[in-house]
Amino acid sequence: MSSQILSLDRTDIKILDILQNDGRISNIKLAEEVNLSPTAVLARVQKLSKDGFILGYEAKLNAAMLNSNFVVFVEILLDKTTPNVLDEFCEAVMQYPEIVECHMTSGGFDFVVKIRCASMEEFRKISGQVLWQLPGIKETRSYPVMEVIKESAKLNLKVKKSR
Repeated sequence: MSSQILSLDRTDIKILDILQNDGRISNIKLAEEVNLSPTAVLARVQKLSKDGFILGYEAKLNAAMLNSNFVVFVEILLDKTTPNVLDEFCEAVMQYPEIVECHMTSGGFDFVVKIRCASMEEFRKISGQVLWQLPGIKETRSYPVMEVIKESAKLNLKVKKSR
């Protein structure tokens, strides 16, 4: 376990777990859930935010209702992985809202990106107008998603019991 997580007690972890499941929970309800006063819980949440454990709050939107239900994962190989090419690529990726995730990887490809759009037709446009315009692109492989089985941004915060 990292030293960062060791600085959290069971109550902090419970607060984080509750907040990642319901970021809109009232402070009073959160206090009831962790058996602390509202003032104590507010102080802990503020400290967890200040210390960087809580990065922010956002609503989970219904992609199907917002015409962004088509998901494609794309493996990207750059022509070279020098620091300036990597920096240019990463900076360019940040400019495109269609690219919802970008991960540097090891292995056969340098990056894997997740793209959300309306359809295969729209993805074909994104592929030509966005992906192939990114700096340093040598090769891509695309994997359209047929069905989402599990998708979550929640972290597993179970406290491991010491032996």
